[in-house]
Amino acid sequence: MAAEGFVIDLRRLHSGALAEVGGKAANLGELITMGFPVPPGFAVTTAAYAQMARAAGLDHALGGEPAQLGERARATLLAAPVPGGVADAVCRAYLALGVDVPVAVRSSATAEDLPAASFAGQQDTYLNVVGVGAVLDAVHRCWASLWTDRAVSYRTGTGIDHRAVQLAVVVQRMVEAQVAGVLFTADPVTGKRTRTVLDASPGLGEVVVSGAVNPDHVVVEGDGRIVEHRLGDKAVEVRPLAGGGTEQVVTADGAARTSLTDDQIAALVALGRRVEAHYRTPQDIEWAIDGDGTLWLTQSRPITTLHPLPHPAGEGLRIYFCASLAQGLTRPITPMGLSAFRVITSVPAAALGVPIADPVAGPPAFVTAGGRAFVDITPGMRSAVGRTVLPRILDVMEARSAVVLRALFDEPALAVRTTSRWPFVRRVVGTLVHHRVPPLLVLSVLRPAVARRRVDRIGHGLRTLTPLPADATAEQRLHEVQRALTHVFSMIPRVAPVFFAGLAMLAAARKLAGGDLDEATSHEVLRSLPYNVTTEMDLELWGLATRLRADAGSAEALRAAPAAELAARYGEGTLPPVLQDGLGAFLRRHGHRAVAEIDLGMPRWSDDPAHVLGVLANYLRLEDPELAPDAVFARGAVGADAAVAAVVARVRRRARVRALAVRVALRRVRELAGLRETHKDFLVRLLAHARTELRAVGELLAARGLLSDPADVFFLDLAEARSALAGADHRTTVVRRREEYDRELRRRHVPRVLLSDGTEPETLCRPADVEGALTGTPASAGTVTATARVVLDPVGAHLEPGEILVAPSTDPGWTPLFLTAGGLVMEMGGPNSHGAVVAREYGIPAVVGVADATTRITTGQQVTVDGAAGLVRAPA
Repeated sequence: MAAEGFVIDLRRLHSGALAEVGGKAANLGELITMGFPVPPGFAVTTAAYAQMARAAGLDHALGGEPAQLGERARATLLAAPVPGGVADAVCRAYLALGVDVPVAVRSSATAEDLPAASFAGQQDTYLNVVGVGAVLDAVHRCWASLWTDRAVSYRTGTGIDHRAVQLAVVVQRMVEAQVAGVLFTADPVTGKRTRTVLDASPGLGEVVVSGAVNPDHVVVEGDGRIVEHRLGDKAVEVRPLAGGGTEQVVTADGAARTSLTDDQIAALVALGRRVEAHYRTPQDIEWAIDGDGTLWLTQSRPITTLHPLPHPAGEGLRIYFCASLAQGLTRPITPMGLSAFRVITSVPAAALGVPIADPVAGPPAFVTAGGRAFVDITPGMRSAVGRTVLPRILDVMEARSAVVLRALFDEPALAVRTTSRWPFVRRVVGTLVHHRVPPLLVLSVLRPAVARRRVDRIGHGLRTLTPLPADATAEQRLHEVQRALTHVFSMIPRVAPVFFAGLAMLAAARKLAGGDLDEATSHEVLRSLPYNVTTEMDLELWGLATRLRADAGSAEALRAAPAAELAARYGEGTLPPVLQDGLGAFLRRHGHRAVAEIDLGMPRWSDDPAHVLGVLANYLRLEDPELAPDAVFARGAVGADAAVAAVVARVRRRARVRALAVRVALRRVRELAGLRETHKDFLVRLLAHARTELRAVGELLAARGLLSDPADVFFLDLAEARSALAGADHRTTVVRRREEYDRELRRRHVPRVLLSDGTEPETLCRPADVEGALTGTPASAGTVTATARVVLDPVGAHLEPGEILVAPSTDPGWTPLFLTAGGLVMEMGGPNSHGAVVAREYGIPAVVGVADATTRITTGQQVTVDGAAGLVRAPA
């Protein structure tokens, strides 16, 4: 390769040069092209790194054990001399900047400063480098820093292939900074997009970036008001040394003087907004001001931690509630899954008087961002009835969100505008009467067995749904999909009220019993509820595991082979007979279920039973018969009956008639509340039916060459699927959406509530700390101390019997893990969320709504879960 291919002047670069010069250099070149004040310099290209890697024999170093990968790669690169052609090109480019000019030498990886992953600080930087030899040595060390342990770990965590990443190096003239720092064009803590946040300190900006100093902290509102200007102690300055290198100088009066004037703050804010406008996304900017007062921009990268914002559904400040997170999904939903919910939610929205122009487009309040479903609840928060109803509903399903909503009541932009309750009441009552909900509630209380039989008949109809015949057209299949999705709302009012009658009876019993029925006793009453389809499924799976334990061939297969291999053998029909037949029977009844099952785009267990097989293998590890789930469940039922009898006895001492009413009410709770999971099960059956038809459509589109793979249909929406049948080629769209989906899968934090200016209100109302404990919502009474196991995805998860499961949230796909768990901690949920209900039924202590539990608790840590107090403690 010609020597000039090893270096490129920054002025010749642009954002499309990522593969040649990495993210940092490409961004700097783009900024120079747009006229921003960036110090001059050049980039040592990835071709130079590739030449270095070949000369050093790096490929051989990458072939050993993963544990020592970074150490071997670094040593290999540093041991080899820089190839002559590369060294000559770097030296000439450096001399073109001036004789012995001080420069900054910084790494620029091809997976760096990207919209999805900033890689901030993962590779090395060298400041005030002077002289040809020193520059060449710094470039050499930057190449090696691609393989630091932190860089290797970061790439592993973000799913980036080590062999696909290369490193360029930026060499820039040093700014003789009098003051330097960082600037965020959005508040990185609250997410508020209208705010600029500045950290500044005298000298080079390294102390601010590295966290070695307490800098001045400035927050500027969008209208230019400085809303916070906090002086840091600035106890250390980094200053350049003559001849190269830097020194740290201790300062005594840092806290007494400000680093920036108001005019400089204004200039920095204006610069940040210009950069953000160019990139159309919030930026993390490094800057410096020299002795002449000139402002320099030394780096800009996207702020990758901010959650994307939904497209506004109305004017002014909007408030969005994350519906998918409330349903137990931290992962994104596929585009077709989101499209399905647009159709589903169009029906109740129309029933409540919301104009729906196109059911496939969904109601205006249904919005999406980052692959998550949000609901614009602004109208509800601006009405008196909404402020009463919304938090109370969330109190029982997602308690932490209720706290967040109540904290927004004093927000002026969300002030109440509608005080009359009657329009809302009329619409709701009219809808309930139309679907005959009141008579069903009464029937459920008076004749629970009859109500359950009505629900069973609906379930039978759904269980016997069959795919359209093989000769059905693709248009007919899409019509069937939309029909099935529309049917969801007509089904739920005929099923859910039976469960709600049980909840109402619990509320009535607590009112009648007063202090004789406290929260802990209520949890006891709700243990081991009958008629719960999810617990019945889990216990059926346990029963299968018991039979498999007694069959030597099946037990050996589960213990010896990976779940994915067993799933493939199941498809071939070559598993040991007991396992093959038992799994087949289970999937015929429950194969419509899945992890993240409310996403129509997710494969069902019948499509891929690997998760079920992994759970069965886990069950075989449970040896203690006293801890067997069926035995625990049976003891829970006995304990619940005893709790009912004890409550009734206590009330009888005060009032015999009231005691009779309490006994009737609690019996109804036991007969009805277990149906809490039934309407969810029916919904999932309809989604599985729709998925079958869509898969057939995908096969047709792939056969026509309009999709690369049949499963790509789930990365379109319903309207796009129709247009594809008309000949539209959406393959490029699918590739882009799969990349976005994979990127969002790695997002660990999803906001419960999000404002349209980017603010996450939860950051402003953290729960009160209890010394030595994490606080949450009581979900299932009891106390257990055991080893924690943090699980982010249940597929393939290993949970030892008795371990405390710590999860972001759960849905029925997680619940087989509950059978062997000793306790449960969840970041999401309320006392009547799915995880809480199932935990109570299995008799395991549980606390839900524990903010950041999966990051504040680590696997292997001993923790105590106090399910009655809602506390999680780490024993001293």
